[in-house]
Amino acid sequence: MMMLPRWFAEAILLLISALAFTNNAAFIGVNIGTDLTNMPPPSDIVTLLKSRQITHIRLYDANSHMLKAFANTTIQVMVGVTNQEILRIGRFPSAAASWVNKNVAAYVPSTNITAISVGSEVLSQSPHLAPILASALNNIHKALVATNLNFQVKVSTPMSMDVMPKPFPPSTSTFSPSWNTTVYQLLQFLDNTGSFFMLNAYPYYGYTTANGIFPLDYALFKQLNPVKQIVDPNTLLHYDSMFDAMVDAAYYSMEALNFSNIPVVVTETGWPSSGGSDETAATVGNAETFNNNLIKRVLNNSGPPSQPGIPINTYIYELFNEDKRSGPESEKNWGMFHPNGTSVYPLGLSGGGGGGNSADLNGTTLFCVAKADADDDKLEDGLNWACGQGRANCAALQPGQPCYLPNDIKSHASFAYNDYYQKMKSAGGTCDFDGTAITTPRDPSYRTCAYTGSLNANGTGGNFPPALGPASQVGGNANALIVSICHLPFLATLALTLLLVL
Repeated sequence: MMMLPRWFAEAILLLISALAFTNNAAFIGVNIGTDLTNMPPPSDIVTLLKSRQITHIRLYDANSHMLKAFANTTIQVMVGVTNQEILRIGRFPSAAASWVNKNVAAYVPSTNITAISVGSEVLSQSPHLAPILASALNNIHKALVATNLNFQVKVSTPMSMDVMPKPFPPSTSTFSPSWNTTVYQLLQFLDNTGSFFMLNAYPYYGYTTANGIFPLDYALFKQLNPVKQIVDPNTLLHYDSMFDAMVDAAYYSMEALNFSNIPVVVTETGWPSSGGSDETAATVGNAETFNNNLIKRVLNNSGPPSQPGIPINTYIYELFNEDKRSGPESEKNWGMFHPNGTSVYPLGLSGGGGGGNSADLNGTTLFCVAKADADDDKLEDGLNWACGQGRANCAALQPGQPCYLPNDIKSHASFAYNDYYQKMKSAGGTCDFDGTAITTPRDPSYRTCAYTGSLNANGTGGNFPPALGPASQVGGNANALIVSICHLPFLATLALTLLLVL
């Protein structure tokens, strides 16, 4: 067998690294927090992620059960060094080597680990660690070099907007002078290793702390009235969203320290769906609007006004609501999903092209069911529409038929909604029904009542010509969260295998 030179395998990994954060690789990822009472098992989490075609995730630590669950999937994983681990790793290269061997090298290439976040908002949350932070990044990187993983796995550290005290206008933004030395060291490391700047950017906080300076629509990616356009007075660049302005503030802050080739990746952003009496902006409607518009914004593959050619790869905060978190009520409600896998609000395919897909990467079907807290009158309207104008086959709901019992509005609406959705999704039909419906990867079939799309369905639903369904607020298929443009696991596995044998 012809032996390929080692440089060839390294070149493949370098290509993977270059492609992962370039113009052709815009993606939306999701953070997975664990501060919830009923944390689903890792296997169920992987099933949920696949059902929504989520292919990039970020862990706040390096949980072994989670990393094993992601083995042999296409999901790209970012693992985290906790703030508590930084001091030892920064002081002792041997500790960094041990951490990499235990939490990264032990899992690749089966688990596709592509990044390590060293700490979380260290400069603002754990400032006593600032003097050792750059050393921690360097030690982790050297450990990756020793295990031939430095081309596949990038190292960085997430920073909050707090390190840029005056982010608007973006063109005058700079890092806080008190952190200049540390930030310069970090940027030098990112530049030398071809890594990226991790930014936690929350328009929710930008809006709520601005005392009415910026309109809510600006924070939610909504179109602004021409007279309310947000313009940087120095560059005359227009900002359609606070999100873009925050990202540009990071670019201009780096430029002020003479770094211009480091891409920004947003490691956290999102919007809470509920809050206390003094948190009026934390609503389900605002969270739905923000995240659906965010997905559309990121997947259009463009950058902020100052860097239009560099897409803003982004991780949404976060997968689940976390009922065990302390602080304001909103802290518990950043999740897009409940622990049982149902959506907190409809998530739409926005951007990325096409009409959507209700199946996961392995063909698992999403079912459309009535929301548990939906108003009965609205459910009745939705049921009547689905069985009438929507042309769903509701014969199984008649007395004596398999799905008649339980004879209640939620059960009947769920069956009718799903029958309509399964047949009409390819023609633009959505699972919305005036906000009373939601998708779930769990098959709602029971006893002899088989839902359309179930592996146990007997085909009694019939076939109907395409029909228009209840319009979703976000357009397209409002239920399939498509969050990736390119996947490179095969090349990564090939290159790593070559490195091991050469």
